[in-house]
Amino acid sequence: MIKQQSFKNELPTLYLVATPIGNLQEMTPRAIEVLKTVDIVAAEDTRNARKLFSHFDIETKLISHHAHNEHESSQGIIDLLHNHSSVALISDAGYPLISDPGQTLVRDVIAAGYNVVPISGASAFLNALVASGLVAQPFAFMGFLEHKENQLKKQLEKDKDLPMTTVYYLSVHKLAKTLEIVYDVLGNRQICLVRELTKMHEEFIRGSVTEVIDAVDVIKGEFVLVIEKNSVEEIVTFETLISQIDDAISEGNSVSRSISLVAKRNNVSKNDLYAQYHESK
Repeated sequence: MIKQQSFKNELPTLYLVATPIGNLQEMTPRAIEVLKTVDIVAAEDTRNARKLFSHFDIETKLISHHAHNEHESSQGIIDLLHNHSSVALISDAGYPLISDPGQTLVRDVIAAGYNVVPISGASAFLNALVASGLVAQPFAFMGFLEHKENQLKKQLEKDKDLPMTTVYYLSVHKLAKTLEIVYDVLGNRQICLVRELTKMHEEFIRGSVTEVIDAVDVIKGEFVLVIEKNSVEEIVTFETLISQIDDAISEGNSVSRSISLVAKRNNVSKNDLYAQYHESK
């Protein structure tokens, strides 16, 4: 058991400082003060950090702490704490550790017996969640969606029955294809796709998966994707779904097209319905 009373001891401290995700006016006075008064700031990218430092007239010494040097850098930071230096950790934007480096460092600093203190600030996934229009709690932040299609399908299959809103980060790479896979695995749920938070081109696209697919025309940037929980009630029986597929086939549609139509109409997973249909034949 480790008990930390942050303001009742004089131990060296690692500060986890949230930085703006776009709009520099969201940098808090406390965050600026901490970055000015610590002995060292460890940054995911020192070039980006220097731009922030220049804007707020911060002159603290910078060192690099990123995914490729995290283990070596963590030991170096612990050595600084051993020597009674205070250190702040920043990522390129938002909170350290949230899909950014820092987890190893925090674990090691705690194990070494020093303070770890968070400094509040902006968080892209929380901003997206509370403005999505979907149920904000309970929720689960799941990090980045996988890039490879097979891994993405496995990831969504694992998460699809979680009884809560789920939130992901999503690269623009294969955006349309990613949303199509979301539709295939999760069905036509309500989602909110968010980009450019706090910036001039901030945008929220809210609707069903298919509606959002039709509305997307963006080719740049990173996104936050908020997905409603699986709330489909088992009103339609399996036999009814099979009957609807057979009716669609009799109207001249292919099997695949018929399954897709019925899945969309009943807000169920196309993949699950496809498997169930072929098992029944």
